[in-house]
Amino acid sequence: MKISLLPDIIVDSVYDIDFIKLKNLGFTNIIFDIDNTLVPHGAKANQKAIDLFDFLKSNNINTCLISNNTKERVEIFNKDVHSNFIFLANKPSSKGFYKALKIMNANKENTIFIGDQIFTDVLGANLAGLHSIMTRPIEKDFEKLIIMKRWLERVVLLFYRDKDKFDILKDYE
Repeated sequence: MKISLLPDIIVDSVYDIDFIKLKNLGFTNIIFDIDNTLVPHGAKANQKAIDLFDFLKSNNINTCLISNNTKERVEIFNKDVHSNFIFLANKPSSKGFYKALKIMNANKENTIFIGDQIFTDVLGANLAGLHSIMTRPIEKDFEKLIIMKRWLERVVLLFYRDKDKFDILKDYE
């Protein structure tokens, strides 16, 4: 179990990721956070998200959504992307991540997680033993608790620059 707040990779957007390169590195299963990773908080799937999930399916890459949000919220997004999903995941608990692995019939070695928050997404994925990619948030947060967490994330990310984290993913960039 890797207890770390640092992601393996940070990207500006989920839509900048070379998913074929990830697949060629052995990652045939992807677990996604939804809000502020794929779409703005609370939004339905937009055309970019729909196209992404269509692309992943056409390339035999399995997906699962994992969210701390309600079933209704996740279903609103999932209506147009048709992915496996887990709601009320209680991230950073690793239980939701293990459930996603089971649903996808996947293992830690062929699965990667993508999310926008360190203290829920990255920490949860790392606790579950998964590689993690952190995206920058799509939009500015307005919830006070998230704003405070974003400030703390900046402090954590100061250590990222000096950390040689790119083990299995070192050739990604």
